[in-house]
Amino acid sequence: MSTLRVVLVDDHAMFRTGVRTELEKLGLERADGVEVVAEAEDVDTAVKVITEHRPDVVLLDVHMPGGGGLEVLRRLQQLGSETTFLGLSVSDAAEHVIGVNRAGGRGEVIKEIF
Repeated sequence: MSTLRVVLVDDHAMFRTGVRTELEKLGLERADGVEVVAEAEDVDTAVKVITEHRPDVVLLDVHMPGGGGLEVLRRLQQLGSETTFLGLSVSDAAEHVIGVNRAGGRGEVIKEIF
């Protein structure tokens, strides 16, 4: 197994810091590790770092200025990436989950779990 490479995308720095801390703790518990390779706070930066780092997993805020996670997914569709995208949302509303999944996401994580 190899290290699981993660990109965090959320417009709130404090939330990204908390998630990074929890993922780093998880990485210490796993023999193969978890590494946060980049963070982004908006759509443009997210597209740039995801394209650059080609992570295994992206935790992607559904609601951000500039179109949110759906816009990021729309822009990245042409890459044909094997990256797994999980939407981050404060809401568990069905339309959020469906929107993320239709755009190429694999599911949604409710922010309350962090």
